[in-house]
Amino acid sequence: MIELERVAYTYGGAELFADLSMTLAPGSFHFLTGPSGAGKTTLLKLCYGELIATAGMVRIFGQNTREMDRDQIALARRRIGVVHQDCQFLDHLPMAENVALPLTVSGRQEEADEYLEDLLGWVGLSGQASQLPPQLSGGERQRAALARAVIMSPEVVIADEPTGNIDWEMSQRLLTLLVELNKMGKAVLVATHDLNLIRAAKTQVSARVLRLRGGQLQAAGAEL
Repeated sequence: MIELERVAYTYGGAELFADLSMTLAPGSFHFLTGPSGAGKTTLLKLCYGELIATAGMVRIFGQNTREMDRDQIALARRRIGVVHQDCQFLDHLPMAENVALPLTVSGRQEEADEYLEDLLGWVGLSGQASQLPPQLSGGERQRAALARAVIMSPEVVIADEPTGNIDWEMSQRLLTLLVELNKMGKAVLVATHDLNLIRAAKTQVSARVLRLRGGQLQAAGAEL
């Protein structure tokens, strides 16, 4: 689904990482950890075509991102749900409309009307549908961000520090939702600093843990 082959990325004249390889196969669950500044967010952006590698090859659903035009990348992105670290919303729209926005802008309002109620129930936000984003707690915003990321029924879910600003109980709830998505056959990639979250996940799902450090990507499962 998503393959990185001997990838490097240079930022500001300095090489952030090099010779990095990774495959996100259908139904796989990966955690990406490592120190701040190691390049985790950059790596995620390479996986969904927001950035293009300076060396090596990134394939998204079999296509080399370096050879894809903007329209092709946009089409591929519809198959990838992304939960950003800062989870931005349109503050003047109710939460339900924010969640439905990917379908609305794609001209698929009927699907939004059909699936939205069930989706909000799944993330436990049925009672907050009419609230504006500033009225939501941190945990509610993160669950709304996850709902928005999956409303297009993506094949891959990529989350960047999704539990960074919420308490442990809410982190566990969000993890449960990610595990459920994985059991539905979706590939999941989560960047996180939270080793307790990773340990909790490994009791529920077969997860591979990768550590990005010093410009290299290494398996870290044995250390957890």
